[in-house]
Amino acid sequence: MRPTPADGQGTGGGLPGCHRHPERETGVSCARCGRPVCPECMVPASVGFQCPDCVHGAEARQERDRQRPRTSAGALLALGDGALVTKALIGINLAVFLLTEYLAPALFGDLALRSIAPLPGLRLGVAEGPGEWYRLVSAMFVHAGVLHVAMNMFSLWVLGPQLERVLGRLRFLALYLVSGLAGNAFAYLLAPPDRWLNSVGASGAIFGLLGATAVLFKVSRTPMQPVIALLVVNLVLSFSLSGIDWRAHLGGLVAGAAVGAGMFYAPRERRNLVQGLAVAGGLALTLVMLLVGTARLPG
Repeated sequence: MRPTPADGQGTGGGLPGCHRHPERETGVSCARCGRPVCPECMVPASVGFQCPDCVHGAEARQERDRQRPRTSAGALLALGDGALVTKALIGINLAVFLLTEYLAPALFGDLALRSIAPLPGLRLGVAEGPGEWYRLVSAMFVHAGVLHVAMNMFSLWVLGPQLERVLGRLRFLALYLVSGLAGNAFAYLLAPPDRWLNSVGASGAIFGLLGATAVLFKVSRTPMQPVIALLVVNLVLSFSLSGIDWRAHLGGLVAGAAVGAGMFYAPRERRNLVQGLAVAGGLALTLVMLLVGTARLPG
């Protein structure tokens, strides 16, 4: 009989010993924790093998997730910071503002939502085609002045955390991005083809959050007066003040309300499917607006 090693490193044959059965040498390690496992302890996984401890731990975590309460939109109740994505978006917006305002002002023109077709065959900015469509995203993080970025970030901080906790991080981020994209695409669609389109800011995405908040209040039967008053004030300002792109605001508002309705009214048994279709529908509508807006340009 061979002696059992005390350190779990096998029996001197050059291979480590199984962490549960130190006397058994093995050349296989757990794909999750890296500890040696013998044939008796190997549990087949999607890649390689796992040890029983890791398998039981994963099952326990899955069971805890199943037992954790979910919101009306299907998101797990946040155990930690329920506004992580909101804070990240604010941080990105502020970082881009500092970059384009103070460190590299020349980037402002490269990131703004700009487009024009002044002459047949001459197209600039988004009108050029897919190579410039990145502006639909980048313009969402560019702001013109301290007051502009301060107002938008304050609005994002007011609206974002509540929606993020109800929707969850991924759904909330999808809502924000689709609203901003649709708002910018709507601005491009309605912009005069012979005038320079120059639009920046997170307002389209924030108006989308405002539309989704209205849907949330409706679903949860929360009194609608505060959100309606906020919506009316913002719309009046959008249409009455010069230098504000009301088209991006209106497009983002409609897209946010539509995507929010798909997320909040999705039936429980088909929640992920319906919510995914709502996001896909918003992206498809954005693409249609881009194509139609380009098709109407001269040349």
